[in-house]
Amino acid sequence: MGVGAVSFGQADGGGKERVDQLIGVIKSADASREAKAGACRQLSYLGGKEAIAPLAAMLASEEMNHMARYALEPIPDAAVDEAFRDALGKLKGRPLVGVIGSVGVRQDAKAIGALAAFLKDGDAEVAEAAARALGKIGTADAAKAILAEVSAVAAGRQVAFCEGLFRCAESLGSKGQGEAATNIYEGVRKLNSSHHQIRAGAFRGAVLARSVGRAAVLMEGVRSDDYVLVAAAARTAVEMKDAEVTVALAADLAKLSTDKQVLFIQVMGKRADAGALPAIFAAARSGAKAIRVAAIKAMPEIGDVSALAVLLDLMKDSDGEISQLAQNGVASLPGKEADAAVVAMLNSENTDVRLIGLEFIGRRRMVGCVPALLKAAGDADAKIRPVAIKRLGELAKPSELGALVDLLMAAKEPGEIDAAQQAVETVCGKADKPEANVQKLTALLVKADVAQKIALLKVLGVIGGADALQAVRAVVNDANGDARVRSTAIRTLGVWKSADAAPDLLSLAKTGGSENDKILGLRSYLGLAGRRELSSEQRLSMCKEAAGLVARIEEKRLLVATLGDIASVESLGAIMAYVSDAGIKEEACQAAVAAGAKLLQGAGGAQNASKVIEPMGKVAGATADTTLARRARQLQQQAQRKAGGQ
Repeated sequence: MGVGAVSFGQADGGGKERVDQLIGVIKSADASREAKAGACRQLSYLGGKEAIAPLAAMLASEEMNHMARYALEPIPDAAVDEAFRDALGKLKGRPLVGVIGSVGVRQDAKAIGALAAFLKDGDAEVAEAAARALGKIGTADAAKAILAEVSAVAAGRQVAFCEGLFRCAESLGSKGQGEAATNIYEGVRKLNSSHHQIRAGAFRGAVLARSVGRAAVLMEGVRSDDYVLVAAAARTAVEMKDAEVTVALAADLAKLSTDKQVLFIQVMGKRADAGALPAIFAAARSGAKAIRVAAIKAMPEIGDVSALAVLLDLMKDSDGEISQLAQNGVASLPGKEADAAVVAMLNSENTDVRLIGLEFIGRRRMVGCVPALLKAAGDADAKIRPVAIKRLGELAKPSELGALVDLLMAAKEPGEIDAAQQAVETVCGKADKPEANVQKLTALLVKADVAQKIALLKVLGVIGGADALQAVRAVVNDANGDARVRSTAIRTLGVWKSADAAPDLLSLAKTGGSENDKILGLRSYLGLAGRRELSSEQRLSMCKEAAGLVARIEEKRLLVATLGDIASVESLGAIMAYVSDAGIKEEACQAAVAAGAKLLQGAGGAQNASKVIEPMGKVAGATADTTLARRARQLQQQAQRKAGGQ
């Protein structure tokens, strides 16, 4: 196999013979570029001192410079650095830029003098590469070299030079040389560069690198008219944990412009230092509304309970937005002390305060307050009872269902009964097996008052299942029962979770004891047929059963609307029977278009197309709605195209 055909997949060993073979490839004039690149890749982890000279010989090549450096950079031998330094004096253009970069990667401090000379190079790429490489070396001498030239370079080169300086400062700072790092940042600050990233970076570094006086320098940015420095000061302050920063910001806060006050109140909130609260309290109580809003929002972020009294007082503010924000703050304020304050609100003699306390209990998810809520649910105050019951539904566990059912059975006012019903539904839904509660609920139906029976039936409808259906069915079939209860039972069947209730509703529609029962049964049956959880076949079958019973306009509308939601040729045909019915013609046309559109969708569209053409033509001619007629004609044309493509 010739040299140019050597395979360079995974290396088969790192012995001298293999390395010699790879060196032979990169020296060969006959080897392809791909072969040489493959050899360089393997030499990057197999090569040693013997590979340095052959690889260095490739540095002048525009094509192979990158791969030669890729192989040289990882070799742990000082001769690599010598080779790169030697190349610095011989190369030009892109190869030189590449080697400068490699010198930086290897952090060769002996190359600082050579790199410093390149900072003045007329080739911008060379000069900028030298600055970045010096930054990677990161010593005080490297920084000194860049600082000596940075003030004289064109504005376009400043970013690269300052990037090098920032790297040096970071390196020195990480080694405990904070003063040296600070001097670099201060040197960059003196440039007063037009580049915002330079000004912001130098300011941040100048603050964070110093060991003393950090807050004083930070405040220079806070007070500045340069928004770049103001924003940098805000970001930097969030990073700092120094208590003196809080003191300085709080002392200056009221002296700042409105925009700055809002910004630095937000900063103090993110810093979460309770030492800022006195200044924030003052800002929240008076002044520009934007400042007050920011201050109120900052209090829960800081999370100190001392804010509670201020927030409670601000809840009385005449400005509705301020009052609401204060309420939100109380709801968000963490800690047991805040919880205790909320409980105290619930125990207040003032109804409005108690109602707010009930809201906070829900928003703070204070599950430990369930006993207090149960007590409040029986309170003498009619405004308190339904709200307490609602909170119970949110916070009570399934094990507390019995107490909620007792509340439901004892409730007298409609609002309380509704709240208790919803609470029972919610807590049943939290149970692993909601249907396990059916028996205890159905046992109460016999002795419950009318309002409670209605509520219990609604709960059973939400739970569902065979036992619940049997109980609801028994109420429907009780000819001597209260008409209101019976109507509720019929409506409950109409919203049943499955089609199991359909036979009962159909029977009512056919043979109900009264005309109202028949109408309600039919409408509930059609409502059940409209449920998309059921299969199209089930829904269509139910519509067929209902079609012979439908006589009134209202039921016809329900029927055609349900048929229009079913993607079936048979459904479309059933709708078309009503297009000539003057009472529901427009509803039938809309339903036909809906069904036709569904039939043309998906993989079965071409197969159904021929059955859609004629109905859409009839709809276009029958409807008085020009938009609907246009849509019908579009569907007709679409169907004709699909049918023609079969």
